[in-house]
Amino acid sequence: MALSETNDGRAVHLHRDRHPGADPVLLVHGFATTGALTWEATGWVEALAAGGRGALVPDLRGHGRSDKPHDPAAYSPDLLAADLLAMLDEEGLAAVDVIAYSMGSWVALALARLAPDRVRRLVVGGIGTVEQFGRWGVSAVQASVRGDVVMPEAESPIAPLVASLRRAPDVDREALAACVAGMATHPLPLGPTVPALLVAGDADPVAEDADVAAGILGAELVLLPRRNHVTALSARGFKQAALPFLGIPAAGSR
Repeated sequence: MALSETNDGRAVHLHRDRHPGADPVLLVHGFATTGALTWEATGWVEALAAGGRGALVPDLRGHGRSDKPHDPAAYSPDLLAADLLAMLDEEGLAAVDVIAYSMGSWVALALARLAPDRVRRLVVGGIGTVEQFGRWGVSAVQASVRGDVVMPEAESPIAPLVASLRRAPDVDREALAACVAGMATHPLPLGPTVPALLVAGDADPVAEDADVAAGILGAELVLLPRRNHVTALSARGFKQAALPFLGIPAAGSR
């Protein structure tokens, strides 16, 4: 369990799974899900292993088996990135390649900005230039998270933000509501950092201006045909773009 802190100095314990293999890739999940649900269930850990690489799969604070503060001040891209930095220190990893998705992409970008010497190459997915919690309304997203309203229909712009909520284990809805409020109050960490690749579905409203985000990041851009925010993550095309970018063979990626 990695040990970081909240703004008031309280310790935050971060759960992670380290999968066997050389030079582990750090995999950072998005909102209202877990590392295992995002990266193991979709074949990413398996694909990395087939390419001879290990994986380091944390649950971000507020999620899964990590600590879950209920204070919005405990959540920001920089704070969640500091958790990851503490975890890398505990794992004895001087520098890593990173793959991240959705809200996890903002955390990974914050990590690359805070400690560019610790991130060699960065793959981010499912983002554009807009912070989605603020865009669609913090109160509206929190109501969906808390179950105060019927879960949004698939066509709703809020639906991609809470798509994993029904399947994610160890859900603390108040912690997720605090995460929404905290993340929405901080500027997005967009800017050139390390060599980067941005992957997004061309039918993903969350990443509708992915081309603009890629330009700001100085990143390569890959758009996945007919994929939305949920289906892009498991797409073979995502792996076939991301793994070679990290110098990993992608043959046979499912």
